[in-house]
Amino acid sequence: MNLATQLKNIGILDAVSQASELLNYPTYLVGGFVRDLIMGKQGKDLDLVCVGSGIELAKAVASSFSDQVKVTVYKNFGTAMLTVNGYQLEFVGARKESYRRNSRKPLVEDGSLNDDMNRRDFTINAMAVSLNPEDYGKLLDPFDGISDIEKKLIKTPLDPEITFSDDPLRMMRAIRFATQLEFDIEAVTFEAIIKNATRLEIVSKERITEELNKIILSDKPSYGFKLLFHSGLLQVFFPVLALLQGVEKRDGNAHKDNFYHTLQVLDNICENTDDLWLRWAALLHDIAKPATKRYDPKVGWTFHGHEDKGARMVPKIFKHLRLPLNEKMKYVQKLVRLHLRPIALVNEQVTDSAIRRLLYEAGDDLEDLMTLCRADITSKNYQKVKKYLRNFDKVEQRVKEVEACDQIRNFQPVITGDMIMKTFDLPPSKLVGELKEALKEAVLEGEIRNEYQEAMSYIVKLARQKGLLPVE
Repeated sequence: MNLATQLKNIGILDAVSQASELLNYPTYLVGGFVRDLIMGKQGKDLDLVCVGSGIELAKAVASSFSDQVKVTVYKNFGTAMLTVNGYQLEFVGARKESYRRNSRKPLVEDGSLNDDMNRRDFTINAMAVSLNPEDYGKLLDPFDGISDIEKKLIKTPLDPEITFSDDPLRMMRAIRFATQLEFDIEAVTFEAIIKNATRLEIVSKERITEELNKIILSDKPSYGFKLLFHSGLLQVFFPVLALLQGVEKRDGNAHKDNFYHTLQVLDNICENTDDLWLRWAALLHDIAKPATKRYDPKVGWTFHGHEDKGARMVPKIFKHLRLPLNEKMKYVQKLVRLHLRPIALVNEQVTDSAIRRLLYEAGDDLEDLMTLCRADITSKNYQKVKKYLRNFDKVEQRVKEVEACDQIRNFQPVITGDMIMKTFDLPPSKLVGELKEALKEAVLEGEIRNEYQEAMSYIVKLARQKGLLPVE
């Protein structure tokens, strides 16, 4: 097969070909770009292998453009990168690798193109396209990767036991590619993942989470999480999520499988958002159900307080997985804590007070919270889901009406703590806090509007009740 026609619109490759000929470094386009090209896609990240110095080749390519093209060199890895016309090119010399048992960092030495193909993770990534004048565009496919693309199959080029034992991160990558491409994992390859699952312990959490985030950002992440669970990898790096799986039955009463429910919620929310952190909120919304599960013969299974406990678990989970401990974490924590609030309004008489409190607590994240709640409405009974969603439509409409009328979202009481202290000649104290809280509650309950005159009259009335002013 020759892919010269597919490459002709990528002008940067002409410069690569000319530089490689000048240096006498046979050069090949490899990896995911080749795979995607065969699948009818064209990416912007180009991996290039040359039989020679990748750093020298990168500098030669850059010199054929303006001085603005800068080469970033990673001497420790023998690689170099540059960006031209929207394409990011990474250059490396062909190499062969060997591994030690206690590390996934290989011992590297110069090698041939065949050596370089042998070290690739999967057959679909172990293809190369020649950029050399004598056979420009020729596809080299030593492990029949094209066949595996046609079969939609993830398979290692060499013995998967050795492949995964050498570099356990490749097990995560196998599942990530299967999820992103909607491929199956070949049976022998998947068995090797199961056998080597505990080897993942030598991989840094940062690298694991990088792959996990790519799974979460895929079109249907539930597929990846099922593979992670059944392979045993999830239990190694994210055991608290794996604990959601399973159904317990007592006196004929069974609760739903919270693991598969969570995956359904995650898939549902992916239909409406590409936001990684909103997807994380969906993944963690019921994370505390195993810890809060109780059985009451009168009412059946309960998970009281799982939203609050789940919110308290979020920082520990983020720290464990090396996720950012910043506003992103607080955002996920907030949505986990509030995820039952809008849904509860469906089952109750919707009061303006309850809606005001929801608006106040959710603030600017209200729309995301509502998106999460809609995704959380799951059942095998389609009519039941449809009815629940109709009721939820009514709640959303009332939220809009109350918001338009009261402007309560993110509100700050017009009477501040400083104003209270000056008005009643009070020092900073618990009493000042109590007056502020009472004022906030009065606004949320609709007793007063958040306007200066009404708020001050209310505070004065409270002050008289507490003996801070003489009774009229």
